[in-house]
Amino acid sequence: MDITVAHAFLLLATGLVAGVINTLAGGGSNLTLPALMILGMPADIANATNRVGVVLQTVVATLGFHKYDKLPVDDIGPVLLPTLIGGLVGAVAASFAPTGLLKPLLLGAMVTMTVVMLVKPSLVSPPAGTVPFRVKDRPAAWWWLLVAGFYGGFVQAGVGFILIAALAGTLRYDLVRTNALKVVCTLAFTLVALAIFVVRDQVLWVPGLVLACGMMLGAQIAIKFAIRAKPATLKWFLFVMTICGSAAALLF
Repeated sequence: MDITVAHAFLLLATGLVAGVINTLAGGGSNLTLPALMILGMPADIANATNRVGVVLQTVVATLGFHKYDKLPVDDIGPVLLPTLIGGLVGAVAASFAPTGLLKPLLLGAMVTMTVVMLVKPSLVSPPAGTVPFRVKDRPAAWWWLLVAGFYGGFVQAGVGFILIAALAGTLRYDLVRTNALKVVCTLAFTLVALAIFVVRDQVLWVPGLVLACGMMLGAQIAIKFAIRAKPATLKWFLFVMTICGSAAALLF
């Protein structure tokens, strides 16, 4: 698929903003999916093509968090297992499911996260000094991660909020380490989803790679901000993004 200079600029700019949002919170795909659909893509093709940018953005974010020693490497395996299982099932479902299912799932995730942030914000922002749990110590976390993987494999947009609920809410990681583990999980199940979409010939590589350039730059900017920002600042950023994500889901 060929794109114009104006479309390329749109994808780069949208990707940059989405890369920041995805790395620090979630919901960046609420911007990138409509941007891809402006190019004339059907929802299922846009959903598949968007995964190219998400994969490359999460690679950059993962390396960045690891560089600053904010990635709990020893916890990656137990956290990844349920998200990969869910991601595989979700991606297969998305590849064959009617596109009309995307919006209800997206809207439900956004509204739920907004309510949680309003009613009990401590669930996604543990107090300073809280010692995280392991997945084996919190069985509920396994199911939350499975659901997050399924949702991420199915629609991607807003999956960061569900992962934050699982990692900060049930396992009690601080928001920086939550985001670090979140991008690793997102990378894992998005690779699975992308492989399925490629096999199904649903990925348009040129717009996907242009979008990815912006998203990778956004991830680099977000990492530097996350390392320097106060926990309260990250919490408020997350709250604002849940509100914006809910609004975008209504319009998407």
